[in-house]
Amino acid sequence: MDFAFDARTEELRAKLLAFMDEHVYPAEATAHEQRARLASPWDTPPVVEELKAEARRRGLWNLFLPDARHGAGLTNLQYAPLAEITGRSPQLAPTATNCAAPDTGNMEVLAQFGDERQQKQWLEPLLAGEIRSAFAMTEPEVASSDATNIETRIERDGDEYVITGRKWYISGAMNPDCSIFIVMGKTDPDGADVRRQQSMVLVPRDTPGVTVTRAMQVFGYEDHYHGGHAEVVFDGARVPVANLIGEEGGGFAIAQARLGPGRIHHCMRLIGMAERAIELMCRRAASRTAFGKALGQQGVVHNWIADARVAVEQLRLLVLKTAWLMDTVGNRGAHTEIQAIKIATPRAVVDIIDRAIQLHGAGGVSQDFPLAELYAGARTLMIADGPDEVHQRSLARRELKKYL
Repeated sequence: MDFAFDARTEELRAKLLAFMDEHVYPAEATAHEQRARLASPWDTPPVVEELKAEARRRGLWNLFLPDARHGAGLTNLQYAPLAEITGRSPQLAPTATNCAAPDTGNMEVLAQFGDERQQKQWLEPLLAGEIRSAFAMTEPEVASSDATNIETRIERDGDEYVITGRKWYISGAMNPDCSIFIVMGKTDPDGADVRRQQSMVLVPRDTPGVTVTRAMQVFGYEDHYHGGHAEVVFDGARVPVANLIGEEGGGFAIAQARLGPGRIHHCMRLIGMAERAIELMCRRAASRTAFGKALGQQGVVHNWIADARVAVEQLRLLVLKTAWLMDTVGNRGAHTEIQAIKIATPRAVVDIIDRAIQLHGAGGVSQDFPLAELYAGARTLMIADGPDEVHQRSLARRELKKYL
């Protein structure tokens, strides 16, 4: 087995590592200071636009999209180590390279399922980083881990669809640059096949009847860098029938196609978050003394660092295998592995960050280190894109099927 990165991956890794050292890490404190002076907390700090311009200049743009017509044309295996690097600064690096969720998934949907007009109107400005977007699926009144529960209605009225429903934790919706929602709802709520009841439509943010009612916090964080998470009400919002993505009844399948790459992208970045936590843990252990010895000489700290390194190496290999399978046999053929990394990676990374917080003491839960925010992000991914238990259920049923 050959574990070496190919020449293009190595070239992009070198460029990206230099970009992180020279621009992204120094910009973290700057962005925090600038945000405090913005007229609205949802506005983008000027340094972020500077990072985006520099990333484009260096050819570090739209790395996530395997479709060479629209993106960098990288395979999942090539993108994995690059996403890991951006995960070391999840507030800035993904946005700076136009590889931030939920825009990535929305661009994939438009590239794969959108028609020529939809791609021209919405995909092209998203690819250029001129606008942002949101994906409206989760609802507060139902268990959204089962997407067939969705209650939002998309009803045909002549040449228009009328959308009525309430969504929450709609990532990106607080960003003033968010111009378009991809909304999932039911066009055939009484259909015999529960996986053919849903459809997806494009709803411009300024559509009458669309109201962003409030920002949703995540462990007390408002996640400004990703455009926040919002509760959104659709009260008789009307859009042309031409705003349907794909076909009526195709929403569930589109959602599954969207979530496969999204799940592995999250896991790639999580490994970078774990590496950042390990680095901070080691620096802290080498610089602090307690009870007459450096923290790095304490046996329990040795165990934390060693266990973290073992876990990261295991996870990286599983993520790379999954990326390779997605490239060679497709998302369906990699289904078990996608679920495995979605279960294993957030759990392990949460534990690593937790140990790093413990080693930092009060500093670990403060704003002076990125650990608390990293923890909140990693812990949320045990729920987002399908909670662990849903993936465990599906994976176990697939394993048992061999013997039943």
